[in-house]
Amino acid sequence: MPDRPMRIGILTQYYSPELGAPQARLSDLAGRLAERGHQVYVLTAMPSYPQGRLYPGYGGWLRIEQLDSVRVIRTLIYPTQQTRLLPRLANYFSFVASSWLIGGWFLPRLDYLLSESPPLFLGLSAYLLSRWKRARWIFNVSDLWPESAARLGFLRDGAALRLSYALEAFCYRKAWLVTGQSRSILEDIERRFPGLRLYHFSNGVDVRQFRGDIEPDPADELKKTANEVIALYAGLHGVAQGLEQILQAASRLRDVSTLRFVLVGDGPEKRRLQEMAAADRLSNLVFLDPLPKERMPAILAAADICIVPLKTHIPGAVPSKLYEAMAAQRPIVFIGDGEPAQIVNRHQAGFVLQPGDIDGAAQALRRLAEAPELRQRMGAAGRRAAEMHFDRRQIFSDFEAFLLLGKDETRNGESVF
Repeated sequence: MPDRPMRIGILTQYYSPELGAPQARLSDLAGRLAERGHQVYVLTAMPSYPQGRLYPGYGGWLRIEQLDSVRVIRTLIYPTQQTRLLPRLANYFSFVASSWLIGGWFLPRLDYLLSESPPLFLGLSAYLLSRWKRARWIFNVSDLWPESAARLGFLRDGAALRLSYALEAFCYRKAWLVTGQSRSILEDIERRFPGLRLYHFSNGVDVRQFRGDIEPDPADELKKTANEVIALYAGLHGVAQGLEQILQAASRLRDVSTLRFVLVGDGPEKRRLQEMAAADRLSNLVFLDPLPKERMPAILAAADICIVPLKTHIPGAVPSKLYEAMAAQRPIVFIGDGEPAQIVNRHQAGFVLQPGDIDGAAQALRRLAEAPELRQRMGAAGRRAAEMHFDRRQIFSDFEAFLLLGKDETRNGESVF
């Protein structure tokens, strides 16, 4: 236990039992900090992601849970899976309002308040709560909003986009610390807003949990014959992922009788993808409903190849499933650009293709399907890199040490990335 335990609040719209990268990372962070003797409070929404429906047993304005040593305070949200602007804004701002009202009454005075972005709008509640609770505000950026939203077509040029950029600048300048999930996120922020205190807070992966030598998941869709090869995508079926690229590659690989594609998860694009697969009569591809996050290591262990696609280049985005595949010792076919492409290439953990290069993706998948020694070599290289550079336990330990130092000192302008 540390000599000076901290009171830390985590403000996030997304949290366990939901599935997703921020949910897994933040619930893991909260648990690790609590294990270390710190008082941890999570202020989050009633779970509804990604289905857009409240989970059974949840609803109303307030629910307080004690998950191990972490106090979880859940508040009202307008649930939706729609991608249209007005329902999405109602979803975001309902939690902005309820988190400020409920958090103001139910959170104690804090040393730190860490808020998750996106959604960017939650920064409004975080700033007000940090003042109310006299806490140092840590603004955690896992995706560069509003730039990513504009690139994906969710925001068009106009007043809404200009206001979003103004809010982004406000959050950066008011936060005590800006943390970023990738180095390219922090480089972008530093270029536009010099002089901020920045910290590289990688998603990383629990290398003890994700391994290549564990028992594969028993789901029927993941069972295979001796010579069969499974190419897996496990995660959100959303616009940003561009999963139609997997369907198009599967269509080109019908002649590889040993190769089967499995897509695990849910999201706003899933129904459309299922209709596309049915229309193209893709007998070599199956969809699997979301499974509990506790089963994810075994799901990856059942795969031979992991596919990590993006629809377009999103500056700063490094999908957490990239680290998980590396730790699970599975070769990666990454469709995208930027920092994740550099990670895969630098560590020789798989193949990198540009978004839209379906022929290249199909060729990479064919090579891996037909070469078990190549799969083994790339998988082993990824595992070594995960152990050396992306171990979540070490990442969290370093972050805790940074916060303990900052609790007693003001070090303006110092960045760690």
